[in-house]
Amino acid sequence: MNILADPLLRRLGRRDYPPTWHEMQAFTDRRDASTPDELWLVEHPPVFTQGMNGKPEHLLDPGDIPVVAVDRGGQVTYHGPGQLVVYPLLDLRRRQLGIRDLVQRLEFAVIDLLAGYGIEALGRRDAPGVYVEGRKIASLGLRVRRGCSYHGLSLNVDMDLSPFARINPCGFPGLEVTRCADLAGPTDWDEAANALVPHLLRQLARPTTPTAATVEACA
Repeated sequence: MNILADPLLRRLGRRDYPPTWHEMQAFTDRRDASTPDELWLVEHPPVFTQGMNGKPEHLLDPGDIPVVAVDRGGQVTYHGPGQLVVYPLLDLRRRQLGIRDLVQRLEFAVIDLLAGYGIEALGRRDAPGVYVEGRKIASLGLRVRRGCSYHGLSLNVDMDLSPFARINPCGFPGLEVTRCADLAGPTDWDEAANALVPHLLRQLARPTTPTAATVEACA
């Protein structure tokens, strides 16, 4: 088996969040050692998702936007139209990837994408995600079960950012957010998806050296 084979790509279009989440869980639960990895690309209607460690005080004023408690790490974030969401459904043991390594590869894919538009971005060790001049443009939240990952990455392409003011994004009061459309980046969901996928595939194909920490992180 080629552990570095490209994941199967699934473009789901606009899909409600809860059924997509439950499909990720079901896929992870029924997969075995021969199941190919997949990348799901999707756009969600407005929704706040609250991670397992989420604190209610970070939900300032959700109003009419539904709040869904989910089984990923982290605090609260927002998904909505104009945001590109990528769910990497990966067998981390087979790819010999630790969780932190996967996070960094997802961050690097977004950083490389933005660099192609002349946008300088970086990640933060203390707060996973991608930032441009201190403003968050991409968020990350993962769950690993049975050695396999789900949940993933969201990139603000050309979306209404005002719902982020109803929360403390990712649990950080006052954290500013931004979007590609305000930075001369891609303004179309399909354009952003088409541009990001090659960077994701290249990052996931990079070889790794397995360590004890890698195996433990994927447990």
